[in-house]
Amino acid sequence: MTQKNDYPRLKVGVSGFAAYVPPYRVRLSEWCKWRNENYQKLKEVVGSSFRMRGPNENAYTMAATAVRRLIEQYSIDPQKIGYLALGTESSTDNSAGAIIIKGMVNDALSANGKPKINRDCEVPEFKHACLGGMYAMKAVARYLALDGKDKVGIVVCSDIAEYEPFTSGEPTQGAGAVAILIEENPSILNLELENSGTSSEYRGSDFRKPFYRFLAQKPGHYGQLRDFPIFNGRYSTMCYIDAVLKAMENMFGKVGIKPSKFLKELSAIFLHRPYQRMAETGLIMSYFLALALGDSKDRKELDNYAKKSKIETSDLVNELTGKRNIECGTEGFDLAKDIFPLAQNVASEFRKSSKFKGLMTNLGLSEMQQVGNLYTASLPAWIAAGLEKAATNNIELHSNRILTIGYGSGDAAEIIPMELTPNWKESASNISFGKALQNPIDIDEETYISLHSGKVPKRELIEAPKVFYIDKIGTREGVINDFGIEYYKFS
Repeated sequence: MTQKNDYPRLKVGVSGFAAYVPPYRVRLSEWCKWRNENYQKLKEVVGSSFRMRGPNENAYTMAATAVRRLIEQYSIDPQKIGYLALGTESSTDNSAGAIIIKGMVNDALSANGKPKINRDCEVPEFKHACLGGMYAMKAVARYLALDGKDKVGIVVCSDIAEYEPFTSGEPTQGAGAVAILIEENPSILNLELENSGTSSEYRGSDFRKPFYRFLAQKPGHYGQLRDFPIFNGRYSTMCYIDAVLKAMENMFGKVGIKPSKFLKELSAIFLHRPYQRMAETGLIMSYFLALALGDSKDRKELDNYAKKSKIETSDLVNELTGKRNIECGTEGFDLAKDIFPLAQNVASEFRKSSKFKGLMTNLGLSEMQQVGNLYTASLPAWIAAGLEKAATNNIELHSNRILTIGYGSGDAAEIIPMELTPNWKESASNISFGKALQNPIDIDEETYISLHSGKVPKRELIEAPKVFYIDKIGTREGVINDFGIEYYKFS
């Protein structure tokens, strides 16, 4: 018989956040004019704007800028960094990853007479669509718990979301990076990995980036490849809901609290947000599942919502908790099919209710509506923006626990409860996410087309101080071969 460990759990968690978003901003009100779209409708579903990387930026430059800011904002001793993990799906090198970031940061540290990150620092890269950062966070926590004594870890999530023109994904683009300080006895959040929920199931046509997309592309001066994904919109939405519900069910079995009570008592719920409406739907479906798994009082509440949509509660419960086969490889599977038609119907009514407004976290919401989809950085960006907002405005949270819900297309989900430390506001006040959004440059359609195609715009190329940029791309082939390798500079 397995004995439950009675020794104290090692507290590992988050002590700091730092962010970088590129200055180029596309206002969706303007984009809608270019595409003849309804802005008011789009704003409700997506947000208000998104950011674009410059032609002299990539996932590594943005990540390095965020890591350097984290070290500076939280006075981190670089020689104590034992684990530097990169979560991204925007790599441009299929061999190296986080070591590129370490190299850039060390060059900047040395140039300023500061010690470098030591050689005894692990530098892995994690890739699973938008979930790489969550996997990296769990890996750093396990490192610190097992062999990272007296060390700290950094997770940096950095991504570029780009979609082909005139597709449904185009208004959900974005770019940016968030770096996270992980250590023992953290000052902001304790990770409750023992209560975390997980799920994964292969979904071949959900959202992919096969190398065949790159064939025949000719990199420009800064080596920019077009990274437009292959995706199936409605099917991808179903995969998101399915993965989150399975991970929630896994977590509910661990927390030892009635599911609905657990969700209601949280101070905040932060979800991966490819766009505003998807985060809302993920939250609503999670709450419906909690009611479906609950007691008679919960079923009565769910029954009230179902009746408003003229749906049988038992059918709704079966849809939420029953076995689902949504593998699109199955012969005859309809990619346009709605796997949750009843729940989606009820959700449209529930979204109008005061109960939904009470569940939906508003902290940091306006900031997230400005940046677009940041892929792996989307969830940590919302956590950072939300906690900074609460700390700087001295907003009292009604409990000491938040919930973080991550998702990666393909499909996989990770859900981690996190406990706020007693003095979390002090460290959260140093996040500076709002500062990272300052001084945006609104671009016109011509500039948008140039940036979207990887070209240098006619307007002056931006190089802000204390930011990393691509300097040049190697072209040598011979005794010394550096063809396609990026060289970087710190402005």
